[in-house]
Amino acid sequence: MSQSDSSQYTWAGRFSEPMSDLVKRYTASLSFDRRMWRQDIRASLAHAAMLARQGIITTDDLADIERGMTQVVREIEAGGFIWSLDLEDVHLNIEKRLTTLVGDAGKRLHTGRSRNDQVATDIRLYLRDAIDDIAILLDEFQTRLLDLATREAATPLPGLTHLQVAQPITFGHHLLAYFEMSRRDAERFADCRRRTNRLPLGAAALAGTTYPIDRQMVADLLDFDGVCENSLDAVSDRDFAIEFCAASALMMMHLSRLSEELVLWMNPRFGFITLADRFCTGSSIMPQKKNPDVPELARGKTGRVYGDLMALLTLMKGQPLAYNKDNQEDKEPLFDAIDTVTDTLRIFVEMIPGITAQAENMRDALRQGFATATDLADYLTRKGLPFRDAHETVGLAVRRAEKLGVDLAQLSLAELQQFSPLIGDDIFAVLTVEGALAARDHPGGTAPKQVLAAIARARRR
Repeated sequence: MSQSDSSQYTWAGRFSEPMSDLVKRYTASLSFDRRMWRQDIRASLAHAAMLARQGIITTDDLADIERGMTQVVREIEAGGFIWSLDLEDVHLNIEKRLTTLVGDAGKRLHTGRSRNDQVATDIRLYLRDAIDDIAILLDEFQTRLLDLATREAATPLPGLTHLQVAQPITFGHHLLAYFEMSRRDAERFADCRRRTNRLPLGAAALAGTTYPIDRQMVADLLDFDGVCENSLDAVSDRDFAIEFCAASALMMMHLSRLSEELVLWMNPRFGFITLADRFCTGSSIMPQKKNPDVPELARGKTGRVYGDLMALLTLMKGQPLAYNKDNQEDKEPLFDAIDTVTDTLRIFVEMIPGITAQAENMRDALRQGFATATDLADYLTRKGLPFRDAHETVGLAVRRAEKLGVDLAQLSLAELQQFSPLIGDDIFAVLTVEGALAARDHPGGTAPKQVLAAIARARRR
């Protein structure tokens, strides 16, 4: 390999022939890791500041590095930076340009570090920034849910089990279930952030470095909570990325469940909600169609986040310590999960206010499913009948109402008393939807005043 051939590779002195174009394309990560350029520059500047304070490089070198990096930032932001596939990745592209701008000071920047701990630091910084953005979006999503739940705190809705009418609830109460899911999601992302926020830099290739570095100084400059304690683990650990994808998969599962309900509720057979037109599409041949494409796509995109999680688990399962080139494959699934979660949350934040409840259709559905049957059983139990006997008695009453094609509340008092003499004329207050809702008056229950209290607690949190 000639001197001109070798000069483009930082490691080329060991090799006698140039890398083939096929291998160059196969091993390059520039196409996807260049998005970490801000994090790479930030980490490099912190590393350079530490090297200067420790006397490993001069203050003049530091000034040149800072000046050169400022120019690199300008060029990238302006779109004038020339990215080279020959330089493999974001790290070497930036270092090469810096060296062109400031000479030997740029070459000294890599003292005391390796691309192994450099990339591990960059990806943690990138993921930390992404988690912070997701936390903001989750907060906005929760606020939109609470706003809609407040508006619909007393709107009766059929509560379903096995997708069959079970008991009356309110639409607001139903929405609060998704708030609780999203609250757990936020806790998981925050927990993941804590473990992500440890500094690998200083581990070098795998064993640490012989230079008198100050890792804690770099951690402080980069707002890390501390340093990774073992150099081997520091460069090879990707648990934080797997944890993030696991938290993302759970969150997408929750959004997929909500999406499934939105799709069902828009169907005319339910007709419980309408979605704003801007979140729907039509049909190329059926002019009447209004398709809930956004919820459908969210269901579909959930699968790709599951795939991202499985890709990272599979990537790591057979790797010996320490760093292996396999780890280059960590970024695309991680970045895909970040992008998918961020985009999905962003669109749900916009879509939730576009949901309009069709209250009369919800009430009609409650009339069709004997939703207050359990309330009749509870009524008989309070009158002294053992619950199992009450359960059987109400089952007979439901069978009679079904035969007549009416709801339980539409049976006459005389008809109801055929099933139990314990039934009095106070039963009709029990069998109303409003009565059934109001009776579940305890924390976590669906009584409208409890829903409003839960919303108030949620807003305080």
